[in-house]
Amino acid sequence: MAAAAQPFSWPVRVYYEDTDSGGVVYYANYLRFMERARTEWLRMLGFEQPVMAKVHGVLFVVRAVNIDYLKPSRFDDSLQVTVEIVNVGGSRIRFLQRVLRGDEEIVRADVDVVCVNTDSFRPARLPREMRTTIGMEE
Repeated sequence: MAAAAQPFSWPVRVYYEDTDSGGVVYYANYLRFMERARTEWLRMLGFEQPVMAKVHGVLFVVRAVNIDYLKPSRFDDSLQVTVEIVNVGGSRIRFLQRVLRGDEEIVRADVDVVCVNTDSFRPARLPREMRTTIGMEE
């Protein structure tokens, strides 16, 4: 349980393909970086998304993102993308995600992710194992 409460960090190197014609990271690519970090966070906790879909019949979808672009990052920058749980509901997790270059905050986002049924795409309760791991249940 303690691992889920701690902010998780995933390294990202900026490649040429991540940049726009001005040589800075294209704004939408930060969302890709954040998606990768959340996927790796789940994996670190022991939850593989294809297994969750097959065994529990659930998957995760992004419901809302509120994002602030604070500073540019450029080709070859070494970044860290963090994942931190802010709030958990029955089927929703709100994350604070930050993109850092060293101690410098580049991007900050609140991301709401909803657990949905794989067939109906209607909200579904987070699986018990996940609720326990992230500290919702004992």
